[in-house]
Amino acid sequence: MQSARLSPYHSEMSEFRLGYSKAGSIVSMVLVMFGAGLDYSIYPAHFAAFGAARIATSALTLLVFWVLHSSAAGPKYVRPLTLLWLALPQIMISWMIWETDGVESIYFVGLHLALYATGIILPIGFLEGLGFGLFTYLLYFLACYWHPQGLENINRFVGVSLFILFSAAVSAFCTYFNERGRLNVFRLQRQVGEKNAELEQANIVLAQANTALAEVKGQLIQREKMAALGTLSAGLLHEVNNPVNYSLMAINMALMDPAAAQSAELKESLSDAREGMQRVQNIVSDLKTFAYQKPGDDSQRLFLLEKAIQSALRLTSFELKGVSVELALPQDTHVLGDEPALIGVLINLLSNAAQALLGAGREQPRISLRGEHRSGRLWLAVRDNGTGIAPENIGRVLEPFFTTRDVGAGLGLGLSMSYGIIQRHGGLLSVTSEFGAWTEFSLDLATPQP
Repeated sequence: MQSARLSPYHSEMSEFRLGYSKAGSIVSMVLVMFGAGLDYSIYPAHFAAFGAARIATSALTLLVFWVLHSSAAGPKYVRPLTLLWLALPQIMISWMIWETDGVESIYFVGLHLALYATGIILPIGFLEGLGFGLFTYLLYFLACYWHPQGLENINRFVGVSLFILFSAAVSAFCTYFNERGRLNVFRLQRQVGEKNAELEQANIVLAQANTALAEVKGQLIQREKMAALGTLSAGLLHEVNNPVNYSLMAINMALMDPAAAQSAELKESLSDAREGMQRVQNIVSDLKTFAYQKPGDDSQRLFLLEKAIQSALRLTSFELKGVSVELALPQDTHVLGDEPALIGVLINLLSNAAQALLGAGREQPRISLRGEHRSGRLWLAVRDNGTGIAPENIGRVLEPFFTTRDVGAGLGLGLSMSYGIIQRHGGLLSVTSEFGAWTEFSLDLATPQP
């Protein structure tokens, strides 16, 4: 379980170790070659041999660098390859100690420098650092032991040995704490990443909540508008309906007068006046649906969808002037639902269709309303041959506050409200369109079951 948790850490550290190993190998080659000056000043008699050894060591280190940099095995075997190029200068220095003064040689300092540099800079593990330190001391011991003078100066040998072992211990502990530090940094980075992911998810949830609140706000605005309209209409309709009834009564009495029967022009004028007043009476009757019944009340009332469509057509007759409206409905259009709310949906769909037809400028503007029974529900489609909907907008037309109209021409709430109303009735309001040709909105409503 622990190794599984650290697997991402080791994967990330692989690239980190690779970069440091390549950089360290280049520094090692440079320092190894610069050491030729020390050879010339201290052991000029060995300058040629030591120079050849330095060139060979640098060449082997360069080969390791090439494997790290260009070979597929580099990232996979970065740890052993790092220990390999680290070991090359130690082997060279130990050989120089054996070749020169053994225990008395000053080159043991180079072993110390490599140990400290390894522990402080290179990203190797504790066990690797400890092993490298013991390996370095073993090389020093063998170089001194096999030297012709051997371990004659035992005190100096013990002193240098203690220094090398001390350096090896410090190097190992440095690698241990460096590794712990890198692991803690990785854990902190991972925790920050997880917190950022949680924060991003919270932002997504918040954005969704804001969208939902905007939709609710839009619905509340629309309901307040409808409630205000209903309150206003309730008073106006009562005042309008009474004079309309009086006028119809007077016209009917006038039509029964013998003078009207004797004058064709008078009778025709009175008949036109009666027809006009009857249209006003029908409009008043349709508006009563909104004025005297609040949306949502008795939402499963049985009514004729055809009657609701006719009401919607009458209320949008001014907008549909000059538009051919085709009705293709089944014989039985009884549905269950909130009649005023559904009339509002139909008015919205017809108004949008009228706007699309106005923008398209068709020679033969046409709206068709087709209905049929499907799986116990009544399906209705409203299609116009207007401008259609652009592909980039087809998925957004039902969103609240989305509109392609000019500023001030609408809030973009109508279709989203209509979608919510149909959804409340257990149905689905959907839209299909061919840009530049036609648009069709379809909905389905529950029908009374036998």
